[in-house]
Amino acid sequence: MARSTARKRALNTLYEADEKSQDILSLLDERIAHPGAQTPLPDYAIEIVRGVAEHRRQIDRTLDDCSTGWKVRRMGVVDRNILRIATWEILFNDEVPGKVAIDEALALAKTLCDDDAPAFIHGLLSAVCNAKDAEPATEDSTDAVDSAVPSADDQQTEE
Repeated sequence: MARSTARKRALNTLYEADEKSQDILSLLDERIAHPGAQTPLPDYAIEIVRGVAEHRRQIDRTLDDCSTGWKVRRMGVVDRNILRIATWEILFNDEVPGKVAIDEALALAKTLCDDDAPAFIHGLLSAVCNAKDAEPATEDSTDAVDSAVPSADDQQTEE
């Protein structure tokens, strides 16, 4: 199954968990065990959902740090989960070039979001790529992004 389809299926799962305020991994386990009327989740969709769940705090901090004026929690549910998928691919999946992650996110946004979302998503994901590219090379390249991003406590004091 194409990775584009897997991303859409991952988005559906993340969207549902977000809307229900349900633990992502418990919902994923339900969807794997009981796919219902849908075909079973593709392996890449499962990898995305697990990756986003595992790294969600860092992904959200990175998005908050790279965004101007919008915190992740204020974004629309579909927008923020498209951003989470692409950010996971940019930061944690070396098999997907950043440009491909951005293009795939834009394809989803153009069909699922309002007219302003693709430009916002493109700009924010470009900033994520630039932040990653600006990191010094280390064994774990995500450490530099994580250390440059304010903690949840820092963010609360900004409000």
